[in-house]
Amino acid sequence: MARHKTIPDEKVLDTLLETVMETGPAGLSFARAAKASGLSPATLVQRYGDRERMVQAVLLRAWDRLDAETEAADVEAAATPAGAVDLLMALMPPETAEQNATDGLLLLREDIRDPALRARGAAWAYSLVEALARRLSDNPEEGKRLAWQMASIWQGAHTWWAFTREEPAEKAIRRVLESWLDD
Repeated sequence: MARHKTIPDEKVLDTLLETVMETGPAGLSFARAAKASGLSPATLVQRYGDRERMVQAVLLRAWDRLDAETEAADVEAAATPAGAVDLLMALMPPETAEQNATDGLLLLREDIRDPALRARGAAWAYSLVEALARRLSDNPEEGKRLAWQMASIWQGAHTWWAFTREEPAEKAIRRVLESWLDD
């Protein structure tokens, strides 16, 4: 008979995601994961098999969370170009801008290297573009073209903010997106 899990996978993975954000994917060992989660290394091996699958499970959980955040922002944002800006800004709360610009890049590197994680990232991008496109144009092809541009500008604005930091992230990135809409 299988043992009942005392701590659900989602809770373990959320805890380990915090650890990965601090250490980077390479820093997540079974010993460190055990200390963070309160589970024994043997239990973690039973759940995930090896360290690489444990890291992958953590990052897939992060994509699950981003998918849910994107769906919620899509529901909340107005069906207008200004709503597209609001949707993107909801995905980048000011309190996480620093972490996303620094430690988040370690996760992105891993996401690009791993085919399963890369596929999740691509699926999220297409979903995000669809949500933006509906707000940017009544013409689906035009909306899609504009949505890819807007998503690229959003990511670029975040990256350049990380270097310059001349104003708060929320203000800097929103200003760039709104300026793009005005052009």
